[in-house]
Amino acid sequence: MALATLTSRGARVTPDASIADLVTYRIGGPVAALVRIGTEAELEAVTEVVAEHLPPVLVIGRGSNLLVADEGFAGIVIVLDGSFDEVELGESTVTAGGAVALPVLARRSAAAGLTGLEFLVGIPGSVGGAVRMNAGGHGRETCEVLVRAWVADLGAGAAPVARSADAFEFGYRHSDVGDSDLVVRAELTVWPDDPARCEARVAEIVRWRREHQPGGANAGSVFANPLNDSAGRLIDACGLKGLRSGGAIVSEKHANFIQAEAGARASDVRDLVVAVQRRVESETGIRLVAELRMVGFGDRS
Repeated sequence: MALATLTSRGARVTPDASIADLVTYRIGGPVAALVRIGTEAELEAVTEVVAEHLPPVLVIGRGSNLLVADEGFAGIVIVLDGSFDEVELGESTVTAGGAVALPVLARRSAAAGLTGLEFLVGIPGSVGGAVRMNAGGHGRETCEVLVRAWVADLGAGAAPVARSADAFEFGYRHSDVGDSDLVVRAELTVWPDDPARCEARVAEIVRWRREHQPGGANAGSVFANPLNDSAGRLIDACGLKGLRSGGAIVSEKHANFIQAEAGARASDVRDLVVAVQRRVESETGIRLVAELRMVGFGDRS
């Protein structure tokens, strides 16, 4: 069995773990096992075992763009920590582990007088997640600053391979990073600047985010922006702010956010996502595409 083999190889395995503790929505069912990888040796062991046994695998960064069904996930959830949560600051590049939180990376770079990554402070994800979904905000995207990233193909049992930015087939909130791929490290471009100016730009983005986006249990923007339009504008124009399904509600502060209130279920959020899609398409002819990654819901719509 994969879990027994992982444990025998020294992997840190937590059976029947709670997905709610790993995602920003704070809801969702249990997972068969949580596996944390913090060293190259642990990465090698997990990669070999996964390739041999081929269990269902779900890679999670900060859990800020993920909704797992109430029934849970009958597979292995992989989370990076330890040495993959370290940052190395250079003169023209910054190298960060896949587990590094984007706001932490932005603030550390700014404090060191390195500009170019300030926009990341407003994205509550990880470096690995940013590469996977070409995360962006405030007019910039990860692909604009990425030099290269190291990716391990867990399904193939392969060690991490360095890939240049142009090899990821980046698009709007898209890359070719697959479900069994694990982004373990990334190198990003920066430029020298006055630390005070860098930190002022970070502070302005934080101020804007607090003013325009809600806090609480959510996963950020739920829908990708259509070409030359805004998902939030479309949802608001259809009068859907405050629309509710169980314990899930379309934010009154920003229409492209769905909040999970106390007692909410993952199915409430999923149902509200579908309801918003249908209403917007019915009234505007535009089918919104979810950025939110939903796992374990099958073909329900």
